[in-house]
Amino acid sequence: MNVLSVARDALASGPLCDSCLGRLVADRSFGLSNPERGRSLRVAVALADNEEFDPPGECWVCENECDRFDWWARQAEARLRGYEFDTYQVGTKVPPLIEENDRLLREDVGLDPEAGELMKSEFNREVGKRLGERTGTTVDFGRSDVLAVCDLSTDEVDLQVNSAFVYGRYRKLERDIPQTEWPCRDCNGTGLVQGEPCDGCDGAGYRYDESVEQLTAPVVRAAMDGESATFHGAGREDVDARMLGTGRPFVIEVDTPRVRSVDTDELQTDVNEFADRKVEVEGLRLATHEMVERVKELPASKTYRMDVRFTEPVSAGALRSALAALDGATVEQDTPQRVSHRRAAKTRIREVYDADGDLRSADDDGQADTATRATVEIHGEGGLYVKELVSSDEGRTRPSLAGELGAGATVTALDVLTVEGEDEPFEDSDFLQ
Repeated sequence: MNVLSVARDALASGPLCDSCLGRLVADRSFGLSNPERGRSLRVAVALADNEEFDPPGECWVCENECDRFDWWARQAEARLRGYEFDTYQVGTKVPPLIEENDRLLREDVGLDPEAGELMKSEFNREVGKRLGERTGTTVDFGRSDVLAVCDLSTDEVDLQVNSAFVYGRYRKLERDIPQTEWPCRDCNGTGLVQGEPCDGCDGAGYRYDESVEQLTAPVVRAAMDGESATFHGAGREDVDARMLGTGRPFVIEVDTPRVRSVDTDELQTDVNEFADRKVEVEGLRLATHEMVERVKELPASKTYRMDVRFTEPVSAGALRSALAALDGATVEQDTPQRVSHRRAAKTRIREVYDADGDLRSADDDGQADTATRATVEIHGEGGLYVKELVSSDEGRTRPSLAGELGAGATVTALDVLTVEGEDEPFEDSDFLQ
């Protein structure tokens, strides 16, 4: 490329600002800005051709939008006022006519349509550089806290505030609390059926008055002054099961937060006070957006403690033998009847890592030699249906406790004690502090 020839042809096309002229050779001589390249070319052409120096007039390509980088940075700063952020990006909506002018200029001087630098790229960089200086924040070309888009057609800045994320573990201390809101199927969450209060939910629209989400997310949303909040859990326990022990990992996603640097220790205290001993959270930390998928896809093993009732008395020896048969067993499970309405019919293969238990006497004051009740603990692979591992689900789970005993067995109460990542997928980079 002969840069002087390119400059002559470009200047012959009509009045050009230094930015539009310099963008044509933006890949030459690093360390210069496009206005510096453009002015240098303009001076070089005047000297080489011994012509009077011609300062730029009103640019036919950008219509002098490239003179307004400072103005756009001030507009973006004003639009972001009231939002806390550490990282940002700037985008630009260039009017079709100006984009066409940018293309025609390259065509006029015989350059490739992508030669040099496009106006949108220069705009993003120059406004972004100024915005960072004005706000003391850092540009992030991955997922930034905020995205300010300069719309050259309307002279407005469109703002996108990305979500904030808080990670932790929860314990559910009471039964009959779902993990998330559970809309009533009878009324589709409206509370009404043919204009009358729904009998299925007494007009509330929900099958349960509270959920883990409702007992935690509102406090996090309020602390971050967000518009809404969504609860993401690493799987979920049954509604009638408690989540005890080390708790279950979760992430609360806050939409359009105005505050990001919350004190997570204080937030944890506030959540626990709000949940009123129905739910407890611990280990709250600010997290990245990647943590949502990591938590939702967590390949976790789980330990369960179950109260089991048998249809006939079982001896302690028989129970020990049956549990020994399950300890380390590979289990085949057809989709359980209780979830067949929402799960595809298939056979799942899962591992039982450990199985232990004891019979319980009728008055629950200790162990017994023969009884119709037992406490059983199972440590199994994620996705193992433990209720069916006990009952056999009419033969859909093989082997099962009921099958090994030759007696009916039913789980009357279930607690989840641990939810642990099989390969410890969380890393320091998943957290912000």
